[in-house]
Amino acid sequence: MNRKKDRIINNFIAVAVPVGILLFWEIAGRKGWINTSIMSTPSIIAENFLSLWEKGTLQKNLLISSRRVLIGFAYGTIAGIVLGILMGQFEKVNKAFAVIVGVLRPIPMIGWTPLFILWMGLGESSKITIIAISAFWSVLVNTIDGIQSVDKRYLEVASMLEKGKFDNIIHIVLPTIAPNIFTGLRLGVSNAWRGVVAAEMIAATAGIGYMISFAREMAQPATLLLGLVIIGLICLVIDSVILKLQKIIFKWNR
Repeated sequence: MNRKKDRIINNFIAVAVPVGILLFWEIAGRKGWINTSIMSTPSIIAENFLSLWEKGTLQKNLLISSRRVLIGFAYGTIAGIVLGILMGQFEKVNKAFAVIVGVLRPIPMIGWTPLFILWMGLGESSKITIIAISAFWSVLVNTIDGIQSVDKRYLEVASMLEKGKFDNIIHIVLPTIAPNIFTGLRLGVSNAWRGVVAAEMIAATAGIGYMISFAREMAQPATLLLGLVIIGLICLVIDSVILKLQKIIFKWNR
């Protein structure tokens, strides 16, 4: 009974706080406490959403950005998991890439964007590469951390049974680092969306990032805020899906 009551209270809080913030925001705009010409109210943003949806502009930009994120995220995830396993399992590989990773990882993607555009031009390749690298670091670091947390006793037993590196990776390492990989995926998704916005704001003619940049230039705060809200909601949905998938896989694995 107490658990059910706590769950109801937690769900109420989860809904009430965002709704309360939106109501206060709306009231502040209508009372003139905030300047709606630079900070549109939720009702104005909602009207702008309906207008862009009816025109088809929002769907077009969203589909273009989603496609770029999906492709770049897939490339970045695969590369991060593979290199993370290699660096975590093989000391020579780790030494070969440790300095490179340590130097390149802190560089923000907004700093890489002009360079990739210079190298690859304004086409899709530069944007997808930026997105892939944005997702890559989170997956890589979490994969390496997961491998370092593998219980050495399991590896010692496998060594006594004369199991090879490949068997260790499949039967010991991967099941152990699965939670870390999922954490990397969740962080990678949000980073991928940051990457696509950075790329589209600098060099694109369509996409959510372009829509935000164009709205800024045309002084359209409702469209700008709408783009930010859409990205936040998409990341929230994807994060929830990954968490649900993680629970299903772990339950099945057990």
